[in-house]
Amino acid sequence: MAYERVRELMESLKLTGMMNSLDFSLHNWGKGEKDVTELLEELLLAEVKEKSERRYLTALKYSGLPFHKTLEEFDFSFQPSIDRKQIMELKSLRFLYEKENVVLLGPPGVGKTHLAVALGMEALREGKKVYFVNAISLVDKLKKAFSERRFEKTIGYFKSIELLIVDELGYLPLENEGAKLFFELVSEKYEKGSIILTSNRGFAEWNRIFEDEILATAVLDRLLHHCTIVNIRGKSYRLREKQKTGLIGTQLISSLGH
Repeated sequence: MAYERVRELMESLKLTGMMNSLDFSLHNWGKGEKDVTELLEELLLAEVKEKSERRYLTALKYSGLPFHKTLEEFDFSFQPSIDRKQIMELKSLRFLYEKENVVLLGPPGVGKTHLAVALGMEALREGKKVYFVNAISLVDKLKKAFSERRFEKTIGYFKSIELLIVDELGYLPLENEGAKLFFELVSEKYEKGSIILTSNRGFAEWNRIFEDEILATAVLDRLLHHCTIVNIRGKSYRLREKQKTGLIGTQLISSLGH
């Protein structure tokens, strides 16, 4: 039968979207609601949607994102210090197309990583290359690449990433070699791609991260030249959950939010 042959051909050509939509589209076409051209358009659009979803899921798998959360899941009412309009502007990804950076500052647990991941997922939906990495892990990768004489190749890879998300800069200081290599990376991506960076330290404390005030200033100069800064001064979501269970008192959470 022609119908079975068509399905076999779609399967052999891996036209999964068209194959999954075939019965529904043929049913509508049989009722006289569409002409042949509209039927073909509907099937082709189904295939485009299927391939787009597959690309997204593959990119999501290799992005390194530690979890999958969206901006719609973020509780802005719990963090009133955040300008919601500013975050929605970031959601438009204008910063990404203009190769600007985003720095999210604040104490542990206030939602910095959630926001960074959510913006990363928005970028993936746009078909952009995204890679998420912890700051210490990133520096370790750079140091290993340098010792194995493949630093230029590694830097080339990070330059090809349209959105590099560097999480938790500042929890541990960077020793001299690692700090210099991190500076090289930031310099190479300057005005060529975007970085989203989260940190628990204000800029005045960055000399404690890099242990070299000149190097800290150089990193900040390139990172902040074209940058949106989100400074979160709120309480910890994680501690809020502990409070609900009665494991932590309200007074302790309040003190940690300041």
